[in-house]
Amino acid sequence: MAGHVDMHAHYYGGGLVEFLTARAERPCLRPAPDGGREMLAMNGAFPFTEAHWNYQVGLEQMDRTGIARRLLTFPGALCVDVLPMAELGPVIPAFNDHLAALEERTGGRIVGLAGLPLADMAAAAAELVRVRRDLRLPGAILPADYFNSLDDMRLLEPVLDAANRTGALLMLHPGPRVGQAPQPPAADFARYRTSAVALQSQLSQVTLTLILSDVLDSFPRIRFQVVNLGGTLPFIFERMEHIAQDRSPDAPFPTDRLRRIWYDCASLGPRALEAAVALYGADRIMLGSDWPIFRQSPGDSVLSGARLDEETRALVSHGTANALLEDLRQAP
Repeated sequence: MAGHVDMHAHYYGGGLVEFLTARAERPCLRPAPDGGREMLAMNGAFPFTEAHWNYQVGLEQMDRTGIARRLLTFPGALCVDVLPMAELGPVIPAFNDHLAALEERTGGRIVGLAGLPLADMAAAAAELVRVRRDLRLPGAILPADYFNSLDDMRLLEPVLDAANRTGALLMLHPGPRVGQAPQPPAADFARYRTSAVALQSQLSQVTLTLILSDVLDSFPRIRFQVVNLGGTLPFIFERMEHIAQDRSPDAPFPTDRLRRIWYDCASLGPRALEAAVALYGADRIMLGSDWPIFRQSPGDSVLSGARLDEETRALVSHGTANALLEDLRQAP
């Protein structure tokens, strides 16, 4: 497929509307003052529209904006995946079944990325194996706070083992661990301090955990996708190289290991994309929209304004994503 491939979008259908409407505490759906509905998520409330749960609305937007395929994921940062098992019941497996059916229903235009019930790591690992071997989905989305430190990441070992055995894609997306309270918003200018500066900094910590630990070597069949271009690293990696040169010259900063990860450019712009291409290489970068949280087309808002040659532009537009998705189609 030569049209754009959107590798970062979210979906709140597949039974989640009914589940969240029945809940009285966050995360939940509730009536909004304007007569509509709003989602009360762990990090605040936002208007809940048909675009969040009706995949046909998303397909129409894809047609308008030249998107040929879309990776539609269990909704990251909503925190359903870290609820107690007794509250979840069959919600997450049913959602994953629904995602698998959407790929067939849309002729492959929608590819689903599963959720996992993380309050029980054994159950989460078993569900990932089912997702890969029975449903043939590419993998799952995980809360990025599990990658803030080595100790946090070790909590995921059963899931990482299952992902490695099945050659899964793991998207690392902002969200808290089981039992972890979400970070409170900043005292002032929270829209920018929390939703942009703090979020991008946290994603840098996630990427650092991947490249400074042995996880890429211990689990070589996992394809890790870090959202939002891996945080601020395209702009500060040289400082890290200088720190290593001055303080540990025999142990240089492992910049080359950044190319063992995949990245999407959701919610960022052409100047950020240019910096990321220079650091990671276009064969590691994919478009992302963060639909329906953001409504801009990544082709228009990011790619069209980037100063890239045509070969690089084609890789970011669809080449890297299609190659990764085709690789993930192989039998796990």
